[in-house]
Amino acid sequence: MNTASHSRLLFIDWLRIAAFALLIPYHVGMYYVSWGWHVKNAVIHESIEPLMLLSNPWRMGLLFLIGGVAASQLMGKLQNRWRFVRERSSRLLWPLLFGMAVVVPIQPYLEVVQKLGYAGSYLDFLGLYFKAYHGFCEGDKCLSLPTWNHLWFLPYLWIYCLLGALLAKPLALGGQVLQRGLQGPRGGLWLAGLCLPLMAARGFYGLFPVTHNLTWDWYNHMVSLWLFLVGWMAASQAPALWTWAERLRWPALVVFLAGWVGFGLYMRHYADHDPSQLVLYTQRLLYGLKQGTALLAVLGFGKRHLDRDHRWRAGLSAAVFCAYVLHQSVIVGLTPLLEPLQLLDSLEALLLIGLTFLTCALVYRLARPVPGLRRLLGIAAPKAAPRQATAREAAAAGTLGAVTQRS
Repeated sequence: MNTASHSRLLFIDWLRIAAFALLIPYHVGMYYVSWGWHVKNAVIHESIEPLMLLSNPWRMGLLFLIGGVAASQLMGKLQNRWRFVRERSSRLLWPLLFGMAVVVPIQPYLEVVQKLGYAGSYLDFLGLYFKAYHGFCEGDKCLSLPTWNHLWFLPYLWIYCLLGALLAKPLALGGQVLQRGLQGPRGGLWLAGLCLPLMAARGFYGLFPVTHNLTWDWYNHMVSLWLFLVGWMAASQAPALWTWAERLRWPALVVFLAGWVGFGLYMRHYADHDPSQLVLYTQRLLYGLKQGTALLAVLGFGKRHLDRDHRWRAGLSAAVFCAYVLHQSVIVGLTPLLEPLQLLDSLEALLLIGLTFLTCALVYRLARPVPGLRRLLGIAAPKAAPRQATAREAAAAGTLGAVTQRS
């Protein structure tokens, strides 16, 4: 079992808060762009798609990398594989089950209302949802019920945590090797080597497009599991990765932005015809490189500017998981309520973002004091305040001190 010291990485906490918060404006954007999503605005705005592509390559990868850091630190704290598995299972699976049963169903309900003209009530739909009805189809694509929708991150992270617990010793050794490599004269090559699995995985994207189906999502697993393992190793044994990220943050940002511009030009050029196989696979390799440099830049700027504490950090860190569980259903649920107002889409989008943050914050404040609900929404139990000594205990301690001095 790994016994390495696990000091708190404050910049990782802040990046976790930022990454979860980013999901709200991103998923509001999904309502307005041409990409497939559960519900759609009447007017599609393709002009904002390049802006959303700025976060596409790295936002979920960052969360898996941070998940690996957190899991590694927890393993170091508990020093027991089975206690680690129990804690991770409780922390991840209860919100998943509650989310699938209570939070998520509004999403497929409004989806079939908008896309298929379903006329039944929400209660009628819930009866079909829990019976695993598979008759909501568009062509040969049918809606799978029940579903975890945006909560797919939780079962993936749980499985990776189980693998991490199983491989704790090899990961500790791998982290030591990585640390020595990053500190050596060829440290830059070791850093570049961390991008190679991302580049290789992208070559399989055509065979295994992202499905969020746990048993058939191999490209997603190759990327997400690799980043989780990198986070595990870096947290426990390879802190030189954070040093390299801070040192190379500006070059990494430049490479990422160049890749973002290049990908946009590629998509525009091949909008109406297919590229050659050489061009296609070159683009995919470069996409993997873009993922790696984006993550390096985010980690580097985080290490440089966010590695400090603030009185808001603990509260925000406790709230963001609850917001993650709730946010997409809140967004989808608000869209039919705002639609009759006929607002400008820009104003409507800002209102959706604000109301979603506000709703998630309100539910968090109401649920935090309720132990059972707190667990179901992924809210960590508040730390107990240090117990104040009673007057009698203080007097007894003073008497004992006086006796000790006289003796």
